[in-house]
Amino acid sequence: MARRKITFEGQMKLPFEEWEVLDTRPTKPVRRNVYAAAEIPVPEKKEPLPEDRLLYYFSIGSGSSGNSCYVGTRKGGILIDAGVKADIIESTLASNGIDMKKVVGVLLTHDHSDHVRYVYTLLRNHRHIRLYCTNRVLTGILRRHSISKRIKDYHSPIFKEIPFKLADLEITAFEVPHDGVDNMGFSITFDDRNFVLATDLGAVKERARHYMSRANYLVIEANYDLRMLLNGSYPEYLKARIQTEAGHMDNVATAAFLKEIVNPDLKNIFLCHLSKDNNTPQKALKAVRDALEEKGLKVGNAEDTLEDRKSDVQLMALPRFESSRLFVFRPLGKSLSQKEGEE
Repeated sequence: MARRKITFEGQMKLPFEEWEVLDTRPTKPVRRNVYAAAEIPVPEKKEPLPEDRLLYYFSIGSGSSGNSCYVGTRKGGILIDAGVKADIIESTLASNGIDMKKVVGVLLTHDHSDHVRYVYTLLRNHRHIRLYCTNRVLTGILRRHSISKRIKDYHSPIFKEIPFKLADLEITAFEVPHDGVDNMGFSITFDDRNFVLATDLGAVKERARHYMSRANYLVIEANYDLRMLLNGSYPEYLKARIQTEAGHMDNVATAAFLKEIVNPDLKNIFLCHLSKDNNTPQKALKAVRDALEEKGLKVGNAEDTLEDRKSDVQLMALPRFESSRLFVFRPLGKSLSQKEGEE
């Protein structure tokens, strides 16, 4: 059958040209702020209460018999090292009105026994507490000491020069020279103030100096008096080891360093890790006090007396076997660097 051709001739045509309009849509979608017209109040920034700006510190033990200290705020705090028996740490915190539930972590400076001996007991007794140290320090602990491998369950690794936060505290670990594994000090920042601890170090290197020179409150080693060490009963190899950069700081070296870095922002100096056999608090304090007074500073005794309040800087040797008193550090006035930045 032949196919019929279909044509549209004579049919009505629709005026499609009338429907043609220009595309005026924007090339990129416009983002509308749906909250722009809404009356949503912007919350005002509240000034922190005075008690929220207080920083607390006390030493629980300082020396080769055992090291530990507490640093914290109203919100919570940390322990640095756990070379003191766990029950002594717990009772010392309780006597200062601090509940163990407020302790969020234990930081370790290195793997020597006088800094780590009771850390696992403490963690096991208070399972909410985390352990903060480098992986190398943890490995050193497991190699050197008979501590359960379950300590790994509590470990949160940290890295030098990389800040991390616990409670209200921003913490940075930094390198110090000593003969432990991966030794470090800690710089702790709160409310624009710096608490810095450097114990067990044979010298102050560049990075340690960077943090220590910015401290408002500084814990630094003054381990031995050189004459006492040389005339003492230690074997010669141990005397030599103590005097190296991987050993400990002597009173004169600590005094010279403090004289170099002291500035109006440095308010408290705590001498730590004094040797029982090769030093005395009197010798360490005299060496540092003389150096600071040579620079024209008035040095207080950190006893919070009226006379102390007139001093430029407070100086104290931490007790070896007992805890220190609780120090409450209040907000400071504007520092010189802040004032210069405003001018």
